[in-house]
Amino acid sequence: MSGRTRVTLFAMLATLLTSWSLAPLVESTGWLLQAAALLGVQSAVGAGARRVPLARSLTVAAQLLVSLLVLAFLFAGKAGTTGGGPLSFLVTDFGALFQQGVRDVSEFAIPAPLTDGIRLLLLAGVLLIGLLVDVLAVTLRTSAAAGLPLLALYSVAAGLATGQGGSWFAFLLAGAGYLMLLLSEGRDRLAQWGRVFGGAPGTRVSAASGYGGGAGGGRAVAPVRTGRRIGVVALGVAVAVPAVLPSLGGGLLGAPGDDSGAAGRGGGTISAVNPLVSLQSSLNAQDNRVVLRYRTDSPQLGEQYLRILALDEFNGVKWEASGRPLTDVPERLPTPSGLSDRVRESASEVRTSVSAAQTYAQRYLPMPYPATQIDIAGKWRYEPAGRTLVGDQLAKDRFQNVQGAQYTVRSLLLRPTAAQLQAAPAPNPAVREEYTRLPDNLPPVVAETARRVTQGARDDYTRAVRLQDFFAVNGGFRYDTKVSSGTGSQAIARFLADKEGFCVHFAFSMAAMSRSLGIPARVAVGFTPGEKQADGSVNVSMRDAHAWPELYFEGVGWTRFEPTPRAGISLPDYSRTEAPAPQPSAPSALPSASASAPAPMPSQAEACPPELKKLGECGVPAAPQDTGTGSSGVPVGAVLGWTAGALVVLGLPLLPLLWRRRVRERRLASPRGTARGPSSPGAPAVPPGSSPGVLAAWRELGDSAWDVGIPPDGALSPRQAASRVVVLGRLDGEPARAVHRVADAVERTLYAPPGADVPYPRLADDVRLARTALLAALGRRARLRALLLPRSAARVTAAASARAAALSARTAALTARIRLLIPLRGRG
Repeated sequence: MSGRTRVTLFAMLATLLTSWSLAPLVESTGWLLQAAALLGVQSAVGAGARRVPLARSLTVAAQLLVSLLVLAFLFAGKAGTTGGGPLSFLVTDFGALFQQGVRDVSEFAIPAPLTDGIRLLLLAGVLLIGLLVDVLAVTLRTSAAAGLPLLALYSVAAGLATGQGGSWFAFLLAGAGYLMLLLSEGRDRLAQWGRVFGGAPGTRVSAASGYGGGAGGGRAVAPVRTGRRIGVVALGVAVAVPAVLPSLGGGLLGAPGDDSGAAGRGGGTISAVNPLVSLQSSLNAQDNRVVLRYRTDSPQLGEQYLRILALDEFNGVKWEASGRPLTDVPERLPTPSGLSDRVRESASEVRTSVSAAQTYAQRYLPMPYPATQIDIAGKWRYEPAGRTLVGDQLAKDRFQNVQGAQYTVRSLLLRPTAAQLQAAPAPNPAVREEYTRLPDNLPPVVAETARRVTQGARDDYTRAVRLQDFFAVNGGFRYDTKVSSGTGSQAIARFLADKEGFCVHFAFSMAAMSRSLGIPARVAVGFTPGEKQADGSVNVSMRDAHAWPELYFEGVGWTRFEPTPRAGISLPDYSRTEAPAPQPSAPSALPSASASAPAPMPSQAEACPPELKKLGECGVPAAPQDTGTGSSGVPVGAVLGWTAGALVVLGLPLLPLLWRRRVRERRLASPRGTARGPSSPGAPAVPPGSSPGVLAAWRELGDSAWDVGIPPDGALSPRQAASRVVVLGRLDGEPARAVHRVADAVERTLYAPPGADVPYPRLADDVRLARTALLAALGRRARLRALLLPRSAARVTAAASARAAALSARTAALTARIRLLIPLRGRG
């Protein structure tokens, strides 16, 4: 194995080992096998191009082109586009899948599912890094610089995968791969120097390997052993020192599940004490990690919100849970505050079994509201006002949390009616006093907007429904998780003006406006019901995190409202705006026999009230019919455009071949193969119609020899040049005589007296015969090189340079003339 081949293999291995650091970013590692295969193809193409040999730029272009083609074929049809044919597979699907991967990266949190789009991004990124490493280490022979793209790959992966585990192992793999790459290049460089000094006495050193051989036992020579030792020591220090120094906080060996300092690093464990800390980031990342899984016998899954805690104090800066005394968890929780016996009798008790993920370390226990009984292991405390369970302190800086817990909750499924809420009496004075407090710095626009929206309402329930509809239906608000997540008084005023935000803004604003109207209100934080699975269980992920306002009605208690216009969230039944029932009218006459056919019944979307239409609760719209315009297929213009582009890309490597063929045909098609001397003694020009054909054929013969590796030599006479072509081209027999006949014709054309015409009808045939023999003497690879990449194509560059120089000279001369004329005109 040659030294360059060895460096190629270790460059590929270094890239593959560094790619392991990307493994924690996705749920599956199967893509690494594909990455290894694709890196092997890319490296093989580079090795083959360097053996031809091709220019460095062409080698890199060949690797890049083959990598793109392999990726395109590998992911063909994955995007599921409606177009057909190879263009749809190779272009349309590839681009659509790449864009889908970018969207998946922005939506999913780590570890993300291995979608086709994310797999494409991973493989394309690894191939790009592999190409850079191959170019630097093999093509440019600077293996030390190849560590930069490897470092970039590892740094990005390690930064994204913080807390996902395995970082020290990924560092070891990446470091070992880079060290092996450096050692392979060092071995190759030592072999080029010949004998390596520093070996043990009596040990023969192989100049081809750089290692001791022979009777010495094959031990590595001193410089190589020293390099290995330095690499191992440096790698060990880099791994071990961060684990020893306390200032580095655990470094690569720090456990991702450590409690100390875990709350602010945001690793693989979700451990925010206040759920609002990570609510916006979870919604923006579309975190798909399942944090809770439950089964329930509730007949209304849409009402199965899992509530964590209630924020009941607004100090003008933020909403937070007020400090209240905690008690032991009673065997059965007391009746919810404000719940009357009438509403309690219409409710049913449901049972929910919940299993929390190991990555979810919330101190507050998620459970349906209002819970009546909880069966859970561990040390928990009960907060009666908010009806929440909080993890007790276990040790210094350690608290009980829900991580990995399995528990059962019994709760009430309340079914209050609009009439009951509308007829609710005035709330308890103590409740009104505590839950209608507002900070002094609340902008007046909040209360003014609340009064304007609820103008004409005669009871608190109607006011609450109008506030909900103002945000969710008819107020022009837009759900957007990218806006600033301010929670203070000014943030509410800004939200009312900008009319865009996410659940926190909607919940905080409606609660503050309700309090300004004298309605007791607070904000609950938790999860929406989640997504039901085929086995009957329900998965709840961090993207289901939510905040909503709870308003107090005497006789019903704390009641959920839903002002957030977010897809997948439905309004509570008791808060829906009911359309008036149609009243019977006077009977109409029967239609006549000539009447037209009855009109079709209105669709579900047409019969749906506009409020529900805006919330997306009117069913799935009918699929648009095919209008016959062919919009479902690929446009003809796009097909033609991609076809032309593909032809251009495929035709680029054939341009030198086509150019040489055109030039050859033009030269050998010159009129009348006749050798004639100059028209007058000493004149270099010859009469048109004769000698240009001979000289053009001679130039073609010289370029054909140049293409097979015999460069032109302008210092030789035609006869000497012909002999050189015959010897170097290994010609004999008729091809050799053809070359000499062309050379004799050139000499007669250049040196014969005027009028000495010698017919030469087989001029073109002799040139083609000589060219065929020159190509036949080559091997297959050299012949392809001569045909596809002819060396005589360099004349194009020379001609372009000459024309550019001539144009520059003419421009300079014209400029000089203009400068000379301007002063003369000025004097005149």
